[in-house]
Amino acid sequence: MPALRPLDVQLIGSEVALRWSDGSESFITFATLRANSPSAEVRGEQDIFGAKYGGEAPRDHTGVGVLGWEQVGNYAIRFDFSDGHRTGLYTYPLLRQLGELPRG
Repeated sequence: MPALRPLDVQLIGSEVALRWSDGSESFITFATLRANSPSAEVRGEQDIFGAKYGGEAPRDHTGVGVLGWEQVGNYAIRFDFSDGHRTGLYTYPLLRQLGELPRG
């Protein structure tokens, strides 16, 4: 079975819309995307002993927009946010998971 991948990505209003290779669709708000960035800049990093270094304090990302995006290989999308963040690589499984969260 081929891996699930987005066939189309659109910025619509304050959401990213994805049409998947299985025919389903996901809609993820910009704020949800930004708050769930998988980057070390946002999440921090752990050493081999489990100590966490860096990362952002949790905050409200309401009003943060997505200015653009680019596909990274055949496994992820990198988004350019209006607050300057652009280091998170959102894997397709992560985007699918975020698309299943309640919107609002």
